[in-house]
Amino acid sequence: MKTRKVLFITQQIMPYVPDSQMAMAGRRVPQFVQEHGREIRTFMPKWGTINERRCQLHEVIRLSGMNLIIDDTDHLLILKVASIPSARMQVYFIDNDDYFMKRLEECDADGREYPDNGERAIFYARGVLETVKKLRWVPDIIHCQGWVSAIAPLYIKVCYREEPSFRDSKIVFTPGGEKLTLPMDELFRASLQFKGMTGKELNEFSEEITYNDLMKLAVKYSDALMLLPGQEYPELVAYAEELGLPVFGPVDITDANASETMMNFFDSVWGGGKESEE
Repeated sequence: MKTRKVLFITQQIMPYVPDSQMAMAGRRVPQFVQEHGREIRTFMPKWGTINERRCQLHEVIRLSGMNLIIDDTDHLLILKVASIPSARMQVYFIDNDDYFMKRLEECDADGREYPDNGERAIFYARGVLETVKKLRWVPDIIHCQGWVSAIAPLYIKVCYREEPSFRDSKIVFTPGGEKLTLPMDELFRASLQFKGMTGKELNEFSEEITYNDLMKLAVKYSDALMLLPGQEYPELVAYAEELGLPVFGPVDITDANASETMMNFFDSVWGGGKESEE
């Protein structure tokens, strides 16, 4: 039997960001999966708080240098990599001068939310998916974590649905982190448009796409919803159940049985889940 592969498109991973429930999950869930004999690839944004020298990041030249066009502007994709020796885990970092270099997660150092968070999520999703294509890697499960990963399910199921790397992948989405308070800016809808999209993908959402809309968009194109402790998402759970998606958790990553529980869940998603949207 072939080794199953799991792609992690994460927002936070310890020790690269301060400890949080989501950062702990970003660190431990891939490790659980790898320890159970699965092959993994793990991505996160290269947030401006990450010290490249201390964390021993280095650029992967063969995977860097692609220009991604967002709102008719070229944005250079820079791919870096580092390792967590204690977990025998490699992490790829998506970087870009405009969207991530010297910039924090949701807000700047004065607490002002970045108005282009939506475009940052678009760049991150496309950067990960284009890199995975270059690697010629075919994941069975794709686990998306946090608002910055929320565009990935849509792109996988619509824009990349015929790509060999993604056409049979099942997607698990986990919300978390700080909730965005500003709606997506006026460039978001136009910037989101990509190959294979018709414009109807956002029809059920308000003209100004809010954080809740972004979460629902991620769930709409996922195959399962996984929750972590500490944050309540009753509307998102109800929406997932309305779509017939399995809802897992909240799962305590520190629990002694978490590893086995997580693997049973991923295996159940791999063996089932809803069909791709037409």
